[in-house]
Amino acid sequence: MDKMNILVVGSGGREHALIRKLMQSPKCGKISCAPGNGGIAADGAECFDVAATDIEGMVALAKKLEAELVVVAPDDPLVLGMTDAMQAAGFKTFGPKKAAAIIEGSKVFSKELMKKYGIPTAGYEVFDNSKDAIAYVKKQNTYPAVIKADGLALGKGVILAQNEAEAVEAIKEMIDGRKFGESSARVVVEEYLTGPEVSVLSFTDGETVVPMLSSMDHKRAYDNDEGLNTGGMGTIAPNPYYTREVAEECMEKIFLPTIRAMKAEGRTFEGCLYFGLMITPKGPKVIEYNCRFGDPETQVVLPMLEGDLVDIMLAIYDHKLKDVRINWSFGSCACVVMASGGYPLSYPKGLPISGLDEKGQVEGAEVFHAGTKLKDGQLVTNGGRVLGVTAKGNTLNEAINNAYAAVKKISFENAHFRRDIGQKALKATFDPFDFEYKQDLEDYLEENGIYIRQ
Repeated sequence: MDKMNILVVGSGGREHALIRKLMQSPKCGKISCAPGNGGIAADGAECFDVAATDIEGMVALAKKLEAELVVVAPDDPLVLGMTDAMQAAGFKTFGPKKAAAIIEGSKVFSKELMKKYGIPTAGYEVFDNSKDAIAYVKKQNTYPAVIKADGLALGKGVILAQNEAEAVEAIKEMIDGRKFGESSARVVVEEYLTGPEVSVLSFTDGETVVPMLSSMDHKRAYDNDEGLNTGGMGTIAPNPYYTREVAEECMEKIFLPTIRAMKAEGRTFEGCLYFGLMITPKGPKVIEYNCRFGDPETQVVLPMLEGDLVDIMLAIYDHKLKDVRINWSFGSCACVVMASGGYPLSYPKGLPISGLDEKGQVEGAEVFHAGTKLKDGQLVTNGGRVLGVTAKGNTLNEAINNAYAAVKKISFENAHFRRDIGQKALKATFDPFDFEYKQDLEDYLEENGIYIRQ
């Protein structure tokens, strides 16, 4: 069997999880990452100092490496058109083209797409001047008010304003102060939805859509969902709120309609489309789309994948996803993010990390590196989210306990992590080994959203 040279674009925990799964494929030969991080390097991937947004530099690197598959993982290069450039240079790719990546690149585009095609989402209005936006939130006078920057903002462009003062401040900071640069030149003011949140990553080649294992992210910095929004402080999979009935409704009203809408708009989506959902009293609604694997959702979904990720990515490139069978492991997975003290605001870098072996791992878990680098042979912190400590278990409770047991073995100065990852999900779940009435494995898997769709 011919082995492929693979280049993965990106530097975080998501990329580390992708690389680990790609390495399991018998088709995976030499694997490289740019820019990568200390943990990715320790795992055996060669890292190159090319910025993820440097399209020209990345194409040159792909040529130098004679890459046979280029996986563009982060949002920024996808929105900038790196997939288009790679394909123009003759490389097989995984990741949507620029025209499709706009589904994440512009909140205004995605909201208008949903409105046009009748895809359930929160009510909204769009503004490009603060005066009108402020007048609107004052007139609505309902809080929390959801205020979103139109463009990319490192996962931090959503403000839940608890009162009028907070809403006014957020609008002025975004539109007038350009808090997120041109990404906040326009804002979406959105209806606040209630209900459990569910993340569903999906493989799609623009025709077939195969939802992955559902997951639940924990965005707030502190326990009990307090503090500022972050890029994600932990995840669990599968999400117990994503029942078989909810999954079927999502497929019918959200997943397939979105894929068809993008194709109808001349923006066929090929890659991983992330559906951020809210299970409201009126049914599931879309909170957001992402044009790539979520972070840290990927860290709990991919360890449960039993398929060959290289085969899946090639099938998407060749528009043959319908021919690939995708299976998921029984059980649950949990990821606890260890972050630098001060994150998501200012934080130090270069702090030595102890408790990891020479491959940056720890017994009893998989450690996905997000913000680390090797300095004189020592792994040190190099970002806000430093490590994603991930563990599996037969039950959700077991997976959570295994992840926290591994966290206790790792330390760096002022390490910060939430201590309640998965607790909200536990309230809705049950132990499959304690059924009062026996039911077969297939029913259990389907009820928990672990199932196969062709």
